[in-house]
Amino acid sequence: MADLAGQPLPDVDLLATVGRTVNPARQPGRAVYVIYPYTGQPGTPDPPGWDGIAGAHGSTPQLRAYSAACAAFATHGVKLFGLSLQNTDWQRDFVARNALAFPLLSDAGGAFSYHLKLATFVAGEKAFLVRRTLLAVDGVVRHDRQAV
Repeated sequence: MADLAGQPLPDVDLLATVGRTVNPARQPGRAVYVIYPYTGQPGTPDPPGWDGIAGAHGSTPQLRAYSAACAAFATHGVKLFGLSLQNTDWQRDFVARNALAFPLLSDAGGAFSYHLKLATFVAGEKAFLVRRTLLAVDGVVRHDRQAV
């Protein structure tokens, strides 16, 4: 995966779980984007083959950990967003069940991930984003932490 530091974020409006859109390219100041593959729902099976994919599991604890640290990020003037290819309704359910302190952004149309050429993997014939975290300042990636 190529390092995205120095890349401008895509100028796309992404629907957020807070009921409005967020455009990462036009987000002023510092923002962290926690890119994750998938969050499950009680009673809904994971995609076929999910358990055999290294790094596939872990979105829930990762997002909960960021949520626990959300106030500390805010103290330093950093906005926090999660981002996946899942639709907003699915994400809203996850936010409500886990009491997340920050919004999730839906890239269900794939415009954000396509523009940045974000790495994906396939499970059950569906693509999912590889986990990574971006720190952006005024819509430009300054630091890119890729999953290992």
